[in-house]
Amino acid sequence: MRGKPTKTLRGLTWKHDRGLAPLLAKSQRFSEQHLDVAIQWETRSLQEFGEASIQTVADRYDLVVIDHPFMGQVAEEKCFLALDEHFTPDQLEELKRDSVGRSYASYCFEGRLWALPIDAAAQVAGYRADLLQANGFNVPQTWDEVMGLAKFRRGFVTPALLPLDSLMCFFTMCANLGEPPFLTSDKVVSRENGEQVLERLRFLAKHATDGALSANPIAIWERMSSSDDIAYCPLAFGYSNYARSGYREKLISFGSIPSSGRGPIGATLGGAGLAISQKCEHLDAALEYAFWIAGKECQRTLYVESGGQPASKTAWLDPHANELTNGYFAATLSVMENAWLRPRFAGFESFQLAALTTVGEFLRAEKSCPETLTQLDEHWQRISAVKNEL
Repeated sequence: MRGKPTKTLRGLTWKHDRGLAPLLAKSQRFSEQHLDVAIQWETRSLQEFGEASIQTVADRYDLVVIDHPFMGQVAEEKCFLALDEHFTPDQLEELKRDSVGRSYASYCFEGRLWALPIDAAAQVAGYRADLLQANGFNVPQTWDEVMGLAKFRRGFVTPALLPLDSLMCFFTMCANLGEPPFLTSDKVVSRENGEQVLERLRFLAKHATDGALSANPIAIWERMSSSDDIAYCPLAFGYSNYARSGYREKLISFGSIPSSGRGPIGATLGGAGLAISQKCEHLDAALEYAFWIAGKECQRTLYVESGGQPASKTAWLDPHANELTNGYFAATLSVMENAWLRPRFAGFESFQLAALTTVGEFLRAEKSCPETLTQLDEHWQRISAVKNEL
């Protein structure tokens, strides 16, 4: 008979099957093999996740699933462990070598590793193959083809255009044109490319389904998998769950983002890493658990089998993982390998908050293209000045 665990780890992740289900499955398996350890997971919505302070979360939880844009703040506040101090060089090299795209690198900041990559994502395209075929369309490969498809009927083409996601679309589309944002300290992007991207976004918003300006990726994938309103989404962070047979009523297929002539480059990188609080009292158990779930063997089996979206390239190439997801990983691997990594210095989140408001106002026709780009540049100049003073 199993005795009562003597070590309890509290964890926090985001509220979706992709974020919670694999952690529950792996925690149960870990506890079966470590009878003295219990791991309890709690969830928050994506919005709540972004609003909570890093320090508060680190004070309350031992294990935290965290986004890489927070790494600068994490490095500054040092409320999570620098994990490179707790694993051997060989262990770190193993994770780095197996990381898909820049997943591992995204959690490195100022020479330290602040989280282990366990989940990988980027903005991808999603589509209902049945709806496209029924209406005589192929999957768009270029932005010109996307714009043409959007004219078919309102809502047929709809990206995730919640203000934060609109900003991510802006970043991706700029990088896809060959000019990643923030190459200089005074401009987010050149006027020529910035105006081209904003006009594309405005066109897509005009032809999008009702509610698109308040829809995050989960909302788009849920709507596509439960109704026939949307046939194609050119940009939203990918969720392999919706490519799994039986997950929802209708199956979504996924693939590369549209090209501006340079291929599937520049998709904004997402994903999540696992950080360990400085206040964790059972560090030995936390470190062993973290390294186990980030490892390629667990990532390509239990993690993906229980609904997770691994950060291990071995898992992305694995035939079983692709069979489970109707080829999701193989179809979007080139996007991951060519994704764009946002700045992560402390304070960048403040820029994002100001910038998403500006882009949101533009899509609601409250600002012109020139006004929007000028204000984005002002936000960037302000935060760059603060950064340079540190």
